[in-house]
Amino acid sequence: MKLSVVIPTYNRSDILQLTLESLVRQDLDHDDYEVLVVDDGSSDDTADVVKKYMDQMNLRYFFQEDEGYRAAGARNLGISHAEGEITVFMDAGVMAHSSLLRVHLATHEAYSEPIALCGYVFGYSLNNENADEVLADLDVNDVDGTIEQWREKGLHPDIREDFFIREGDDFSDAPAPWLMYWTFNSSVRTEQLRRVGMFDDAFRAWGGEDVDLGYRLHRDGARMFLNRDAVSLHWPHARDGEGADAVANYQYMARKYDTPITRLLDIVPTINFFVINDVIRGRKLTH
Repeated sequence: MKLSVVIPTYNRSDILQLTLESLVRQDLDHDDYEVLVVDDGSSDDTADVVKKYMDQMNLRYFFQEDEGYRAAGARNLGISHAEGEITVFMDAGVMAHSSLLRVHLATHEAYSEPIALCGYVFGYSLNNENADEVLADLDVNDVDGTIEQWREKGLHPDIREDFFIREGDDFSDAPAPWLMYWTFNSSVRTEQLRRVGMFDDAFRAWGGEDVDLGYRLHRDGARMFLNRDAVSLHWPHARDGEGADAVANYQYMARKYDTPITRLLDIVPTINFFVINDVIRGRKLTH
């Protein structure tokens, strides 16, 4: 097995189905990848939705009891069962271009050094503020065509686009590249992922658990950069208040590592998350 795709989910069977449909349509040989859906205690028909796709690709389903928001723990459950050399992270509601997994795989195979790869995600916003515009322009029956149209017209770019323009798609030399390692479309070698301790399951609210992982991958020598061809769409959806403690999560991370750089997370949102690298340079901070 070359790739393991890990998807945490909770009461999102409708948009999870969109994600699974896009993974069935991958142009990578189905024998080369598996999909692991980890259910964080859903009470809807998530299990039935997953079951519909089990005869269409290598798909496994895991369930953990609902004990509050445990996406980090759900991802760890998936990672612990992953058989692929490379783990790809996706979220429910992310629709993959048909070449996404092939691009993730080829990029890792092109590097002898460890890499933590970021894919591109059209249509995502932090607070769902662009939902109406995204939905009006999105054709779920033609994900590839929608992506090509949005790319050509410059519609609904990845929310990190300004950072990518400022730092470059290869932002591995930025002082804190891990700030952009978001696990709605990213990948890393499974062995390194396990070696650095996977996700910290002390995170019990949305926001920060992937940045925390990115920090440890960076410190372990992973080169972090964007491949725009590893591309996907994000279906807008409300987060039911899950993001309310994101700031507290960053504060936890600041205390956890307690370095001159990570301490800047303690004053988010007073300091803009997307310009922290500029502040690091201006203050000449080091780990």
